Amino acid sequence: MMRWWAIALLAAPVAAAVAAARAAAQQPAAPSGRCQLEFAARDTTRPPRVTSLKQPSGAFNSFIGGGVIARCPAQSMTLIADSAEYFGDQRLLHLIGNVHYTEPRLTLDSQLANYFMAEERLEALGNVHTVLPSGTTLDGPRVEYYRAAPNIRPAPRMVAPGRPTIVVVEKDSAGKPSEPMTVIANTVTMEGDTLVYASGKVNITRPDVLATGDSAMLNSAREFARLMRTPTITARGDRPFVLTGVVIDLYGRNRQVDRVLSQGKAKGVSQDATLTADTLDFHMAGGRLQRVNAWGKSRARATNPTYDVVADSLDVRMPDQRMREIHALRDAFAQSLPDTTKLHTTEHDWLRGDTIFAYFDSTPPAPTDTAKQPQLRELVARGRARSFYQIAAKDTTALGPAVNYVRGDQITVAMGERQVRSVTITGEAAGVYLDPTPPSRADTTKRPAGATPPQGRRPGARATRRAP
Repeated sequence: MMRWWAIALLAAPVAAAVAAARAAAQQPAAPSGRCQLEFAARDTTRPPRVTSLKQPSGAFNSFIGGGVIARCPAQSMTLIADSAEYFGDQRLLHLIGNVHYTEPRLTLDSQLANYFMAEERLEALGNVHTVLPSGTTLDGPRVEYYRAAPNIRPAPRMVAPGRPTIVVVEKDSAGKPSEPMTVIANTVTMEGDTLVYASGKVNITRPDVLATGDSAMLNSAREFARLMRTPTITARGDRPFVLTGVVIDLYGRNRQVDRVLSQGKAKGVSQDATLTADTLDFHMAGGRLQRVNAWGKSRARATNPTYDVVADSLDVRMPDQRMREIHALRDAFAQSLPDTTKLHTTEHDWLRGDTIFAYFDSTPPAPTDTAKQPQLRELVARGRARSFYQIAAKDTTALGPAVNYVRGDQITVAMGERQVRSVTITGEAAGVYLDPTPPSRADTTKRPAGATPPQGRRPGARATRRAP
């Protein structure tokens, strides 16, 4: 049976992103007033080299060399560079060489930068490195940072095209950082302190998990994340697991993921089994998988090399990530492959009914036997139940197993070591039992080569003897 525990690894990257975004929300507020620049020399021992040209409008264009510092004291904002150009008509400050920008919300370094004062917008270019107080970093070729300012925008916004790399750092209550999460996408947009959008070949990576998709969205205020357009979540390690769908949503509570919803051609694959449906709904508690629901017009299906369960919907119950029950609802069908080392057959045993319940022996395997799967203990079909199963023939020389087909209101099949142990029928019962045919005995009437056919027998005809 499938080891669904691997999906619990999904909790790690999403919880990290949520925690990091929450930490950002608790940091000092971004400066929100209009910037009034004040200039100073970076090297106080030497005066800066300044050239100013008055424009027809009366504004000045100024060129400053030898190091420059521009400050907005009311916003606790500082811009530092090797040189600068200020264009008065455009209210544009162009910074050149070793640009360093600081404010309470972030620190930014780049080769070049443009600060558009009328828009309260910073454009950083060339080897941009941004650091949030939490330790989260963003590196890319270009970043546009839109400051919060009265009558312009209520919250800050950051846009990073050119496939930036974001390293999200999470810290626990004691301030100890955990394994970082890396986000790479063609474009990343951050709205305020709660919304993050990533588009174009998104990759979210942790040592144990890789999530990919064409786009992703994170809302830390709602503890919600969404992967869209061919999303894939892969749990790596000794128990790999892959979850796909058209859209994958992740819901959190108290900084832990408690639900993962894959919609549209949803598929979960592990080395033990495959679960497919229009929708797969994973429920978590305490970082562990507890229950899986599968449904949709295309029917829900759970398969592995030894069994196959199909129904309109499936309810997989596995408290503390140990398989206990599968409830197959409406027009349910289950089939399993008998142990071919004990039964010589290519046929599957099968059970059909309005509803099928599968119960498993959930005894935890030994620590040295992690590959062991829970064994099917009992199958119960209710409502127009039908069953076909095979058992060893009484005649050990018979070719193949004996077969039994039964019908009833309810059929209970007890299993043991991948074999049918007993079948109990409740309500009006009917069925048929068939023994296999024993092998034919040798034909003792066969005449020697060249012998004359007996009288009354057509030449070339063969004498036969019916087996008793």
